[in-house]
Amino acid sequence: MAKIVGAFIRGLKSESNTKKSTLLLFPTGSFRLIQTHSKSKSPNSPPPGTTEENHLVVPRKHRNLGPNDVQNAEEFLNRMTQMRRFPPILQINKALGSIAKLGNYITAISHFEELQFLGVQVDLYTLNIATNCYCHLNRSDYGFSLLGGLFKRGYTPDVVTFNTLINGLIIEDRTAEAVELFKKLVRNRDIEPNVAMYGAIINGLCKIGNTITSIRLLRIMDKASCKPDTVLYSTIIDSLCKDGMVDDAVRLLLEMKDRGILANVFTYNSLIHGLCNFGKWKEAKRMLREMLNGGIYPDVRTFSMLVDAHSKEGKAKEAEEVLEVMIERGVDPDVVTYSSLIDGYCLQGQMDEAMRVFNKMVERGVQPNNFAYTILINGYCKKMKIDEAMQLFREMPQRGLKPDVQTFSTMLQGLFRIGRCAAAHRLFDEMQAAGIIPSTLTFGILLDGLCKNGNIALALSLFKTMEGNGLDIDVVMYNILIDALCKAKKMDHARDLFNKLSSQGLHPDVRTYSIMIGGFCYKGLLNEAKEFFVEMEQKGYFPNGCTYNVIIRGFLARKKSSEALVLLKEMVAKGFSADASTVSCIVNLRSTEGQDPALQEMIKWVISKD
Repeated sequence: MAKIVGAFIRGLKSESNTKKSTLLLFPTGSFRLIQTHSKSKSPNSPPPGTTEENHLVVPRKHRNLGPNDVQNAEEFLNRMTQMRRFPPILQINKALGSIAKLGNYITAISHFEELQFLGVQVDLYTLNIATNCYCHLNRSDYGFSLLGGLFKRGYTPDVVTFNTLINGLIIEDRTAEAVELFKKLVRNRDIEPNVAMYGAIINGLCKIGNTITSIRLLRIMDKASCKPDTVLYSTIIDSLCKDGMVDDAVRLLLEMKDRGILANVFTYNSLIHGLCNFGKWKEAKRMLREMLNGGIYPDVRTFSMLVDAHSKEGKAKEAEEVLEVMIERGVDPDVVTYSSLIDGYCLQGQMDEAMRVFNKMVERGVQPNNFAYTILINGYCKKMKIDEAMQLFREMPQRGLKPDVQTFSTMLQGLFRIGRCAAAHRLFDEMQAAGIIPSTLTFGILLDGLCKNGNIALALSLFKTMEGNGLDIDVVMYNILIDALCKAKKMDHARDLFNKLSSQGLHPDVRTYSIMIGGFCYKGLLNEAKEFFVEMEQKGYFPNGCTYNVIIRGFLARKKSSEALVLLKEMVAKGFSADASTVSCIVNLRSTEGQDPALQEMIKWVISKD
């Protein structure tokens, strides 16, 4: 086994030691943790040969470890260094284990390195604890180094050792290497994988979206000595739901039942969430009933998902009924639950109801967060009630909240929407003064707001400043400016920006082409519009309904009915239909142009395909 593992270790791409870390490699090959703060250690086990009077016994509590347990372990390990004889390794391991279980990995490593420095004879259990700590600190390379030293000490790594290393690789997003190690262990029959090892690999595969391979592993387990459990099935079911394969997830649940494996609240939560995402409300409710009938009580996440699903479907009243049932069953809604319901009322424009739920949340002792405030602010902004939105915005610091980039962006959009550009400028200055870095979305809102309020020159100036500062500029921002220039009939400037896209490493999208085509049509440059229309298809950007409607209206505006009819037939053949503006344009032209055959036929096409 040593040769196999050694070959694997050599094959691993060792990470650079330039990471921010206090772990240093000493010439002896041991790892020593250099800490800048005072050492603190704890009681858990005496070295070999201690007398009864020097022997420190660690409290035997191993459930619900708390601060006192860790403190005792620290004190024990600190006192150990002052004793002439070390406590038994069993006691030392208990101490290290207590510290590691609460996630104090750096402290545990510090004590482990001190044990080596003092010459204490550690065992396989000690090395497994240290390996686990290194892996949780994203230093699985150190864990593999310990594995190499383990062979030199005459120990044989066990399934726990390899489970730990596999988990470490997965934590570092090195799932492919974890799978390779797993395969080598199985292929050479060095280790009989247990449920934990299969679980680690399946979890890693699901994290990277390789759910199909996870299911294959599940089938392999059927032939092995260990069988899949609830956790393994639930992990795969959750991954299938996230991949949109809800029907497969439901089938896996049925398989669980057939095999007598009980589902838990996590299993059902994954399925309910997946079903809600696809609008399968009946199936989601059936799953909830099944869950209740099975004696599995929904938790806050279960109810929150149902509230959110109803809210997004425009059923805020039904969502609130779910919340009331939740409270009746003794499950306390959290800020996520309330925020989903508030969002539901905001989406329906019922701001009084949204505010009522917000106040109810506060009355029940649930503190609103930035997300809850941003939802309300956005709701008021969409209703053009900017004063109410601003009042909420100013209220946030009073509750100990600091508006974030999303909150500022929402407020800026609201101000631009009603034409209060000066106030938007002041708020943007305030945002920067608060040290909040504007996002791409924020800059998009600024450019769009300036353009829609007729400040194209200022928008272009801001755009140039962004370019000069090396900020990320995407095609959406180009589209905003190109659209504004087209509407201002500045087609030369619009074309310049369009041509600039490629030099910036960006590509136009269907909307970019549709905007340019609309701009040419608006200015009566039908040949240029047609050229762009042909070019976009040649370059793999297929026109959508908006593109067709724009160019059809352009030809109709210039009384080119025959050309418009050809495009209309092509559009309908591709599954698109004339929008209200195009239909209105056709009807108006027919009333003025009399018996134009092309217009008559267009009317028939529009009516028959409606």
